[in-house]
Amino acid sequence: MNIVWWLFICEFPYDNMNRRRYLTVVSAGTVGSLGGCLSDSPAESASESDSNPSATGSGGDTNTSADSADGSADTSPAPVVTEAITGISNPWGLAFLPDESGLLITEQNGQLLLADHETGDRVELSGVPAVTVQGQGGLLDVATHPDFDSNRLVYLTYSVSGAGGSTTRVGRGQLDRDSGRLEDFEPLYTARPFVESGGHYGSRVVIDAEGFLYVSVGDRQFKNFGPDHVAQQLDSDLGAVLRLHDDGSIPDSNPFVDEPNASSAIFTYGNRNPQGLTVHPDTGAIWESEFGERDGDEINILERGANYGWPVADNSCGYGSDEPVGVSHADRTDVVGPVYGWECGTGGFPPSGTTFYNGDAFPDWRGDLFVAGLAKQSLAHFRVDGRDVTAVEPLLADRGTRIRDVTVSPVTGHLYAAVDDAPAPIYRIAPGPWSTHHCTWQLIFSRALSVGAPFLPLRERGWLRRDSWRGRWR
Repeated sequence: MNIVWWLFICEFPYDNMNRRRYLTVVSAGTVGSLGGCLSDSPAESASESDSNPSATGSGGDTNTSADSADGSADTSPAPVVTEAITGISNPWGLAFLPDESGLLITEQNGQLLLADHETGDRVELSGVPAVTVQGQGGLLDVATHPDFDSNRLVYLTYSVSGAGGSTTRVGRGQLDRDSGRLEDFEPLYTARPFVESGGHYGSRVVIDAEGFLYVSVGDRQFKNFGPDHVAQQLDSDLGAVLRLHDDGSIPDSNPFVDEPNASSAIFTYGNRNPQGLTVHPDTGAIWESEFGERDGDEINILERGANYGWPVADNSCGYGSDEPVGVSHADRTDVVGPVYGWECGTGGFPPSGTTFYNGDAFPDWRGDLFVAGLAKQSLAHFRVDGRDVTAVEPLLADRGTRIRDVTVSPVTGHLYAAVDDAPAPIYRIAPGPWSTHHCTWQLIFSRALSVGAPFLPLRERGWLRRDSWRGRWR
């Protein structure tokens, strides 16, 4: 009687240098003993579910919960969390060099680090601009230019002081790794006006596929809720997302370049304190996350010239009360509502850095959105289908740490998350050993085989073929 046998090909995930596959031949009757590699149900995460209150997705039409699954089986591997880098002082922004040879980390107190994410070693780069460290200000976000391999450009956002108070600025310099320095650093754009406040600077910076530079600026905590608020005034850069060319100049295609007295840099306005910006890997749209007042936090898809409502239309309540700030987005036709939000009374999810997952380490996560959570002390995870956003089980909810930023390593596809503390770690979220992603099952024989040499290198025997769509060995 013939017995069905399977080839069990596994990649050891931490053997990054050799990337060898090994063979185990097992009978169908013993398949169940391999549990973690064969399960169709979501593998248990290294972090437990956060009991997050109800939230609103799909532009406010659907109630969901941040710890509820969407019902689909997640066959991605169980994530394993390690501390890749330790001893960082209030890390704020993360950006990998494109070849993953280093991780740029901003420390809010003004240092820019270039770290080895494998060893944890780091150097402090010189040539970084002076910053104003007060309240929520300091050295904030970091990003590399899409053509970094040829121009070595690194972008920073940071707070600066001047006549009238402080504000948010974006600038850039060229990374010289040999000297450990940002060369020829230059300010590109300074948000106006300067104000006497230590809060709500924003700020994130991203560059889209067309080469436009987006910079988010907070509303600086002005409390005159109503149509005269700075976030509703086009002559102010505050409470807005700005769009520039990569050299800081103003694009002629910006929505308000021809409007008298308006800031030509504004791309969207009515944004309270946007601390998350990311580019959708398929559509190229800019997605943004921002803080509400009391609750009212939002995830938005940015549209040219759109008003996102703050504070005339919002889902927040005032601090210390149940009084709503403004009306609902649905009550006004001149504002754009969030694709996902946390209404007043839900407990909110103060969101900071955000990124789409586009790596290979967790295949079922491709196209998903991850949002760093501060007060909720977790990394929110969302399935995204067009404008439909559904929360699934968060990561890092068992760590008890405020998460400030998140990024995806461009080669290995691991997630890295910055903890808002001093000293703080940078977490690495990677597939665990013997996980589903690293196991490929193929039915090859319908005859009895002897179980011998359970771990034999396959490539050397010529049993592997090149998988054309992934460019990897199978």
